[in-house]
Amino acid sequence: MITVVISAFNEENNIEDCLKSAKLVADEIIVIDNTSTDKTVEIAKRFTDKIFIRKNDPIMLNTNKNFGFSKASGDWIISLDADERVTKQLSVEIRQVISDNRYLGFEIPRKNIIFGKWIQHSIWWPDYNLRLFKRGKGQFTEKHVHEKLSVDGKVGKLKNPLVHYNYQTVSQFIQKLDKTYTESETENFIKSGRQIHWYDTIRWPTEDFLKTFFLQKGYKDGFHGLILSLFQAFYAFVFFAKVWERKEKFADLTPNNFFTMIINEFKMVAKETKYWIYETLIIENPAKRVYYKIRRRLR
Repeated sequence: MITVVISAFNEENNIEDCLKSAKLVADEIIVIDNTSTDKTVEIAKRFTDKIFIRKNDPIMLNTNKNFGFSKASGDWIISLDADERVTKQLSVEIRQVISDNRYLGFEIPRKNIIFGKWIQHSIWWPDYNLRLFKRGKGQFTEKHVHEKLSVDGKVGKLKNPLVHYNYQTVSQFIQKLDKTYTESETENFIKSGRQIHWYDTIRWPTEDFLKTFFLQKGYKDGFHGLILSLFQAFYAFVFFAKVWERKEKFADLTPNNFFTMIINEFKMVAKETKYWIYETLIIENPAKRVYYKIRRRLR
């Protein structure tokens, strides 16, 4: 028996398609509604009578998922989000693998559809998430915005993906960045006791952009990849600014010789950017490897 657990908040536009897909594989569906004010619960009642209404923990965002796991009757549990869809191919694979006694959990790749396009590089693919596990063997434990399920035992990987209708509008991205992700990350950063420095306002966004666009090959997704890499940099900047606001109370972090220090930071940014440009050119044009290595050394 398989139980699908879904935690949702104001997901009236997503929940019906999610539950339809869940029925492809689920013997039991449990919905934890995080006190929605729209028609989420009304729609969910068409698919299951196992609906629980609970406020969510603003810091540990998957507390309600753990609650749903505790209510499951199935031998296996699938953790699903309202913007995710189970495909027929995935449902068949799940039915096949749960008889494999070597594993107590399985990671499932996610096919992220963002701004109307399947994003196939950087952090977006294959985007493995541990979503299928033996009842009693898995839970969310970390108080972090990107909390991960942990399973007490060996974990395998599935081939067929969940379809994830991730950010569908720019406003959705910005709202989620502001109200959910950076809020949780900021609180956890402050609790960690770590410090920020004035130069982090340049380094964090730069590092995130270069990592996403070049190292993780976001450029292969074309203009979408560029936009998402810039958004990743923006995310890092907003995160820094919120920590500065709440931890430092807008303290003036200006160093001595500020203008000179800023120039030096941007020189470092230029140097790092140049390195990744030529590193990528080497990867894309291995026949010109020596040429690009020489060019990289030149000023």
